[in-house]
Amino acid sequence: MQIWVDADACPKVIKEILFRAAKRLSIPLTLVSNQRLRIPNSQYIKAVQVPGGFDVADAYIIQHIKPNDLVITADIPLAAEVVEKGGYALNPRGELYTSDNIRYHLSVRNFMDELRGSGVNSGGPATLNQNDRQTFANQLDQFLTKHLPEV
Repeated sequence: MQIWVDADACPKVIKEILFRAAKRLSIPLTLVSNQRLRIPNSQYIKAVQVPGGFDVADAYIIQHIKPNDLVITADIPLAAEVVEKGGYALNPRGELYTSDNIRYHLSVRNFMDELRGSGVNSGGPATLNQNDRQTFANQLDQFLTKHLPEV
């Protein structure tokens, strides 16, 4: 199992949680971004810089993931592709996307996109808060406990 991060929009505090988990549990962690990233020195953590462009990082992740890999992303269409390939996706607020719930999240996302396209101002997501960080950390721990027998 490997953890992939759609890193361009991933909050720094979430990356820090992931860095600690990768080191503590010896899990490969790859951050994919179209900009240069600073990462801690660790044999388990690497960064991949892809060219700029629409969904280039997403395409890289989809091309390289394997079944049961975990992808950290707030991008629901990317999460849907991950699940379709047999992986899991976890958003920075701690919501795990699986084959059981991804269609629902994708339809809600598409509905909201249509509303915005018709001129309805739906606002954006709230700022990531302490509760969101804790929920993410808890969900990550639960996922890793379930998918890594030695955790």
